[in-house]
Amino acid sequence: MSTEGVAREAMDFDVVIVGAGPAGLSAAIRIKQLAADAGREISVVVLEKGSEVGAHILSGAVLDPGTLTALLPDWQAQGAPVKTPVRQDRFYYMGAGGALALPGFIMPSMIHNHGNYIISLANLCRWLGEQAEALGVEIYPGMAASEVLYNEAGAVRGVVAGVFGIDREGKPKPDYEPGMELNGKYVLIAEGARGSLAKQLIAKFGLDDKSGPQKFGIGLKELWQVRDEVFQPGLVQHSFGWPLDNNTGGGSFMYHFEDNYVAIGMVVHLNYKNPYLSPYDEFQRLKTHPLLRPVFEGGKRIAYGARALTEGGFQAVPDLSFAGGALIGCAAGFMNVPRIKGSHNAIGSGMLAAEAAVAALMEGRGGDRLEAYQEAYNTSAIAKELKKVRNAKPLWSRFGTLLGGIGLTGLDLWTNTLFGGFSFFGTLSHGKSDAQCLEPASKHKPITYPKPDGVLTFDKLTNVSFSATNHEENQPIHLRLANPNIPVDVDLKIFAGPSQRYCPAGVYEFVYDEAGKNPRFQINAQNCVHCKTCDIKDPEQNITWTCPEGGGGPNYPNM
Repeated sequence: MSTEGVAREAMDFDVVIVGAGPAGLSAAIRIKQLAADAGREISVVVLEKGSEVGAHILSGAVLDPGTLTALLPDWQAQGAPVKTPVRQDRFYYMGAGGALALPGFIMPSMIHNHGNYIISLANLCRWLGEQAEALGVEIYPGMAASEVLYNEAGAVRGVVAGVFGIDREGKPKPDYEPGMELNGKYVLIAEGARGSLAKQLIAKFGLDDKSGPQKFGIGLKELWQVRDEVFQPGLVQHSFGWPLDNNTGGGSFMYHFEDNYVAIGMVVHLNYKNPYLSPYDEFQRLKTHPLLRPVFEGGKRIAYGARALTEGGFQAVPDLSFAGGALIGCAAGFMNVPRIKGSHNAIGSGMLAAEAAVAALMEGRGGDRLEAYQEAYNTSAIAKELKKVRNAKPLWSRFGTLLGGIGLTGLDLWTNTLFGGFSFFGTLSHGKSDAQCLEPASKHKPITYPKPDGVLTFDKLTNVSFSATNHEENQPIHLRLANPNIPVDVDLKIFAGPSQRYCPAGVYEFVYDEAGKNPRFQINAQNCVHCKTCDIKDPEQNITWTCPEGGGGPNYPNM
């Protein structure tokens, strides 16, 4: 349904923030802090597409608390859900039948987790939301921002949010709501990795013209409650190797924290070549390893989820500001790949953008570029941190896990740490996009994955039910095909239909007639956990992820 000419109510704010993740909420809090210090009133609204703050937040997560302390120095006294300090740090290289412990002393200091905390990032965001509201920030959950609004000069002036009641054919239903225009002097985009509005803005304003292509991984996670005898609060464990082969980047994490909770997860770099690879099934196979199986036997799976994460790092960060706003957090891509951390940088970037926005508003400005934010980032701890690890992903991608991911990356991290950003490799490029990395099926052999046992390993649809995912069924499919013929004519014939494997939620399938012929591409949009992997990995870039009605999608507990 076209929204052109639709009459809507409008609300005006000084700053509109899209996304109630760590970046968006930190920006909102910092704006209100600075406004109070100056004795000024600055209005801020945060829009969140999830049913509540935290509903769509998924991360490992081990938090470096430095930026949280800078934002809210009394976070401990205020009861932040940051309670489990890291007590043990373990690294392994795994084979099918065993694991080799990697000594901690070979790891640069930046890789160690001393002083960090194991947390639920979803719960931290819920708490940050409470802090923001206490300062006067308006937060609207269940309000998906579906459209960017521009003024006559072409600058961003706001967004449309809260469109409801459009049926599968794009026609208004009896409960149709046209949404509202949320206008701001500045609009901060904090949607996370591969956000739909960020993708549009990067293209419209050419924000990535001077940067390399953004790179991504898919992170899959389950939350378990385990037996007392295997629970080790404060244990952080990372691994490389099996079940992935040497040419496929990625690794696993296992974190023990509160209430006998253990987070088990896997990250698979989305530049993999083999179209038969299924990140979800690799994750399920991971749990059967002798190092991990005993932890979960007799335990209880609590939740499941998946999402994309940005991995391009320093050389893939786009220009951060555009006329009328800026990109913050993983919308810009501040994750540190070897540390597997980005939340602290998301918080930091939100603070930098907030400071630039408040300074501009104090000068009576609005609708222009926040160049001070870009300048602040260029000399920030975020940029310095990302520069030190800039070659980790390219080395891993070019030389494989053993030589590139462990050997050469280890050397590069040491030289960058000891010599202030020096690298023997200079700054390596990423080359192709993740979609372009996928090769025809004719170059690879199919992978046979074990059937799930329903106790330790699970099929996709069963696990999706543990993400509490739900969508209003009678609405337009939010996964848009540019050409409906490509899935069968190209993806299936050339790439063996990779969408049915790269999707971690069973959204895509090829349905055949009774004779096993005449395949038809089917999209089960209700299953979507909003991970955005299809938008990234589809070899023809034929699938575009867009926001469904607000409130739809997963509802992650303690993730």
